Amino acid sequence: MSQPTDNRHASSLPPVAERRRVSETRHGVTLVDDYAWLRDENWREAMHEPELLGADITAYLDAENAHTDAHMAPLAPLRQALVTELRGRIAERDASVPTPDGDWFYYVRFRESGQHPIFCRAPRTGGADTPAGEPLPDEQILLDGDVEAEGRAYFSLGTVNHSCDHKLLAFALDERGSEAYTLHVRDIESGEEIQPPITNTTGNLMWSADSATLFFTTLDDNHRPCKVWRLALGDAPEAAELVYAEPDPGFFVSVATTQSDRFILINAHDHATSETRFIDSASPWDAPRLLAERIEGQEYDVEDDGDDFVMMTNADGAEDFKLVRTPIATPGREHWQTIVAHEPGRLLLDHIEFADFRVRMERADALPRIVLTDKRSGQNYGEDHAIRFDAEAYSLGVDPGYEHDTHTLRFVYSAPNTPDETYDYDMGERTRRLRKRRTVPSGFTPAAYVVKRLHATAADGAEVPITLIHHVDTPIDGSAPCLLHGYGAYGISEAAAFASSRFSLVDRGFVHAIAHVRGGQECGYRWYANGKLEHKPNTFSDFVAVAEHLVETGYTHSGAIVPHGGSAGGMLVGAVLNQRPDLWGAAIADVPFVDVLNTMMDETLPLTPPEWPEWGNPRDDAQAFETIRSYCPYQNVSAQDYPPTLVIAGVSDPRVTYWEPAKWVAKLRAHKTDNNALLLKTHMAAGHGGLPGRFTALEETALIYAFVLDALGCTGESAGRATGREAAAPVSDDRIY
Repeated sequence: MSQPTDNRHASSLPPVAERRRVSETRHGVTLVDDYAWLRDENWREAMHEPELLGADITAYLDAENAHTDAHMAPLAPLRQALVTELRGRIAERDASVPTPDGDWFYYVRFRESGQHPIFCRAPRTGGADTPAGEPLPDEQILLDGDVEAEGRAYFSLGTVNHSCDHKLLAFALDERGSEAYTLHVRDIESGEEIQPPITNTTGNLMWSADSATLFFTTLDDNHRPCKVWRLALGDAPEAAELVYAEPDPGFFVSVATTQSDRFILINAHDHATSETRFIDSASPWDAPRLLAERIEGQEYDVEDDGDDFVMMTNADGAEDFKLVRTPIATPGREHWQTIVAHEPGRLLLDHIEFADFRVRMERADALPRIVLTDKRSGQNYGEDHAIRFDAEAYSLGVDPGYEHDTHTLRFVYSAPNTPDETYDYDMGERTRRLRKRRTVPSGFTPAAYVVKRLHATAADGAEVPITLIHHVDTPIDGSAPCLLHGYGAYGISEAAAFASSRFSLVDRGFVHAIAHVRGGQECGYRWYANGKLEHKPNTFSDFVAVAEHLVETGYTHSGAIVPHGGSAGGMLVGAVLNQRPDLWGAAIADVPFVDVLNTMMDETLPLTPPEWPEWGNPRDDAQAFETIRSYCPYQNVSAQDYPPTLVIAGVSDPRVTYWEPAKWVAKLRAHKTDNNALLLKTHMAAGHGGLPGRFTALEETALIYAFVLDALGCTGESAGRATGREAAAPVSDDRIY
């Protein structure tokens, strides 16, 4: 297979970025950073106003972008063909299944060619037979995303939340990609804004029961959500009253409500510990009460049930979590009583308390399931039953809706070869009704694809799950290229879900695989614990073991595998490029967290103190310093061959600051011994989530796929094998990471 090289447009290569060097000695080791100058002193301001970025840094990033554009210019026809393919799999006119609340149905829809969602409601009468994507009878448009986006360079909505009396709509708007949201409140009938905008928030907001008070969270100077406020509707933002301020810079705060809407919850948490305060929503100006004081390494998640709180917690050695109940009047730990015992290997993921039923999401054998408990008095009281699914690999999601006293549970099922199916499940009758099946307008036949769940044996004997999909016509003789996705951090599990975008590769003969490496929770909480802190290297060795297993079993071959990951998954990509460059034919690192050592030593950065429980604190802990230094992609760049690599960043990104990928690329360019393509694409006015808009985002997907296909010499036409129909999700999330 041919590989593009930087010689294709050598004249457009940016200059090597060696100007201001920074050195620091920590734990007896001197770190020299040749590319520290790429961190602008005004980066906080530039995150919100990119034009404030220093001229020299802007010029450098512009030169990198020009180099990327020049390299990709010959692939313009392929990129356009990919955009057409990707768009052809999205139903342009689409809508979510309406969700009942009081006298109304609430739903989201898209218009033809619409980039952004339209939030709507209609009277809770009729409309059951309305075709998908069409407005319900007597529809009211609450918020038109396409209209709101007009004239804005960047547009992204956070929370959109109607008031309990159904008269008002609060929504959060990010105009920079920096995840600093402005809150707005509108009168639904008149469309007028009745609240002065509230700036510098996280986009997290809740209503009181009387719809007269807003609760919201704000960011500090280090971009951390640290304060909860309440504001009487209509008052100036300056009149807001501080409800809670978190003193520990390692904890973030948020507000939520229980399913019954009876309580406002104020949550403080890092990656290992949580603490909750509560306020009766009917008395929103009361002082918050502490449910249970924080204990390091213990988490709890709160719902209410009659006179009790019900909590999911890992307290008392319940590594995979259990459910307990405690009186609302005396909620302290001394009153906790177990109602669902801890069962090793069965990880509790979530729980919902409806009036008559308890719902819990759990994972066992690396697959999710939904379990329901009947709380009604009678012969089924206290009985559990699970909703069954028979696929080898699949994904589940629960939508709790707005109502508490309901017997209907909505869930969404999909599999790598099964488009999203939305069901309403009668919890009393134990029957399900299909409400919507995602359609793929250009056609899709599930039987044309093979889905497998495999296991690779890691170096220490751990069995690492793999979910893969390929076309039935793809030969499994070692000749196929493979895109191998991984993440492995924060306990986030990679779902075996449907994503229509990946078929632009699968239909061209690729095997698409997900490596469920340690650091996620696919195999329980211990799977997560064994991929963090001092065990973080397991994440990378697991990924390599998966790649080697796919070669050994004939799914692909060395030099034809493309590791792909975003954010912490981008760190994974950087680490395995350093460790095993021979395995990879190309690489995609999206907003990659590659300068982890320097970042974790800088307590002024937004996520650093809250993430010490995840990575370790190399400032104060010599062992954490050495562990991170051993795998940090930026620290371990060496004089060796690297595969063609595409790196994507965003100036407005508060999670992975733009200079991390920029510095990494500069160091790679200076040290690598090959002529393979090395491209950096920096969005100068976007953040961690990339380009906004459901169709604009496809351009970035097409850029990634065109780069991969070119790197592996697979730039021919799609096999066009997919036929039949499937359905488009109401809010498409077809990003490929």
